[in-house]
Amino acid sequence: MNAASNTSNTVLLEGVVGSTAYGLAHAGSDVDRLGLFAVPTQELFGLHRPGESMVTTAPDRTLHEAAKWCRLALTANPTASELVWLPDDCYLLRSPLGEELIAIRRLFLGARAVRNAYLGYATQQFRKLSAKDGRGDTPPARLAKHARHLLRLLEQGVHLHRSGELRVRVEDPERLRAEGERIAARPAEAEARLLAAEEAFRLPGALPAEPDERPAEAWLRSVRRTLLTAV
Repeated sequence: MNAASNTSNTVLLEGVVGSTAYGLAHAGSDVDRLGLFAVPTQELFGLHRPGESMVTTAPDRTLHEAAKWCRLALTANPTASELVWLPDDCYLLRSPLGEELIAIRRLFLGARAVRNAYLGYATQQFRKLSAKDGRGDTPPARLAKHARHLLRLLEQGVHLHRSGELRVRVEDPERLRAEGERIAARPAEAEARLLAAEEAFRLPGALPAEPDERPAEAWLRSVRRTLLTAV
């Protein structure tokens, strides 16, 4: 079993996310790692609960505890959710319990949560992109990054709604880069993209209205049992 940080926490799943996973990385891109860990079960019995996230900068690594990751995924949090949908070449560690989680990944999805999460995060990028205060001080590369995030989130979200599959890797990175540059220069063009995505989310899709929490609960209880008997 792998240790998370210098504790007895057990990493269950970890991979490279962000621009590398999207296929948008360049020579100067950061390598961001995201993972999921579980604390020893007996640590949950005490007065003070252990921390639910660990973040380091060397390397750039974020780990969420199993229960927190499940809660994030059930709300369709885009960053957390992509951990179980990564291309195979992006995984750094896949434990047996991590494989079980990947196998039930579709059951974390619900149409309302996907719409709210992906439209919500894309709207945040639009606000950063179009904010009058400070836009003049923002480097063009940063504005283009906001635009790429906005476009990627909308495309991922609509595809997820329609197909029930989260497509992490961008199909045409060069197109997305070019469109990101254009929208960074003319942020008003992003409004049409947001409206089109809203309309797509109104149409029937492949997802149930709400996620099914029961498989997530069963998986988490399996994790707790495993790490109780492992000590």
